[in-house]
Amino acid sequence: MKPIPDRNSFLKYMVPVEDARFLILPVPYEQTTSYGKGTKDGPDAIIKASRYLELFDEDLDTEPYLKGIYTLAPINFEKGSLETSIEKIYKEVKALPIKDKFLISLGGEHSITYPIVRAYHEQFHSMTVLQIDAHSDLREEYEGTIYSHGSVMARIKDMAGIVQVGIRSQTKAEYDLIRQRGIHTFYMHTIRRDSLWKEHVVEALGDHVYLTIDLDGFDPSAAPGVGTPEPWGLSWYDVIDLVKLVIERRHLIGSDIVELAPVPLSVTTDFLAAKLAYKIMGYIAAQGG
Repeated sequence: MKPIPDRNSFLKYMVPVEDARFLILPVPYEQTTSYGKGTKDGPDAIIKASRYLELFDEDLDTEPYLKGIYTLAPINFEKGSLETSIEKIYKEVKALPIKDKFLISLGGEHSITYPIVRAYHEQFHSMTVLQIDAHSDLREEYEGTIYSHGSVMARIKDMAGIVQVGIRSQTKAEYDLIRQRGIHTFYMHTIRRDSLWKEHVVEALGDHVYLTIDLDGFDPSAAPGVGTPEPWGLSWYDVIDLVKLVIERRHLIGSDIVELAPVPLSVTTDFLAAKLAYKIMGYIAAQGG
């Protein structure tokens, strides 16, 4: 018998958490946003949009939800400093069975990725973080903190390999650091001239890959609901075709989707993020994962 869909939460069906292949973790965290605000409302907006997803994927000829999807309670950030909030995310993810299940965390600002990757690194010591983003996020610190959304990859780079895709906004210092450290960065101005760029991205990855998707990596025409939109970004098919290729050729161990800042009277980005999460699950299910 198929599980009975429950439209009251993000793809949460009548299966016990221990039977779910996929876990969804809402992380409504926002403390260091520097332009558009509202990322704390991102997880709830994605969850609301997900109620209207069709469960059948015509591209894959399958219903990914049958693998079992369970939505965890949102992390509570009512009290605590920036540092204690980052530590709280780490402890929450560390307590989850991330080696046995596939976790998709919903942000929240991009700084949530550091503590999540820290928890993954303790389980998968050799790993690559694939970053889809408009910005390098490699500042050593930004606006007085090393835990800023603009510094998240600076924290990660000493813990795991980094491959960046869709970059089109950075400082000169970040540009120099990328060259000095040999970080694989696929800029938009080179992607659009290279028909094989997805192959080159996958070649740069290790066996175990964690995927972080900042929604401003998409072109604003596809995802306008972000705090720092940049023109000339990735298309829907750029992203999902790359994700599919990564899942086919590497071991994708976890993912997050961050930086949704809901736009009043527009659900475009909310729905794109919900469908993107479901698409990731679909590709994993199609591979027998």
